[in-house]
Amino acid sequence: MTGLGHCLPRLARQNDGATAAEFGLVLPVLVTVLMGLFDMGYNMWALNILQGAVQQAARNSTLESAATQTSTIDGKVTTRVQQLVPSAQLTFTRKSYTNFSNVNTPEDFTDANSNGVCDNGEPFEDANSNGIWDADRGVNGVGGARDAVLYTVTMTYPRIFPMAKLVGLSSTVSATAKTVLRNQPYKLQEASTTIGSCK
Repeated sequence: MTGLGHCLPRLARQNDGATAAEFGLVLPVLVTVLMGLFDMGYNMWALNILQGAVQQAARNSTLESAATQTSTIDGKVTTRVQQLVPSAQLTFTRKSYTNFSNVNTPEDFTDANSNGVCDNGEPFEDANSNGIWDADRGVNGVGGARDAVLYTVTMTYPRIFPMAKLVGLSSTVSATAKTVLRNQPYKLQEASTTIGSCK
């Protein structure tokens, strides 16, 4: 009994494996945090690459021949992005507007019943000439002379670390870059606004 009583204080002071046990508990959390930081940094870097490529392409789009060169310009964006984000899939859209202030704005209408909705035969300005009132007055495509063009590129790619699912994130990342530039004034701007009636 005296031998056991003599050993107990010495056993209580033993901590040879404590550091390894603590490290084993902290390691998974540390690795997860580091992978999350790397993933976030990679995503921000990929978005910067996309924005740079879109800005370069937008400058090229302002040339008179841009209407016939859209696939070439889109191809240059795809090549530049995929050099650094090889698995990226890109989609492209262009909308033209008569001026910068009209970008992403609805078509004007007379709100006769003051309900904030274009309905009951209220007249509206059919800026894109499609016969119906739209919340976005833009026309798909590169437009004509002096038009402001909203160029949008959406990039989708798989996350580089598979840990995202553990914290409820999607296994793919989607990022969008936009820019607006005015076409060169090689001729007079064509205006074809008509008046329609809301349903």
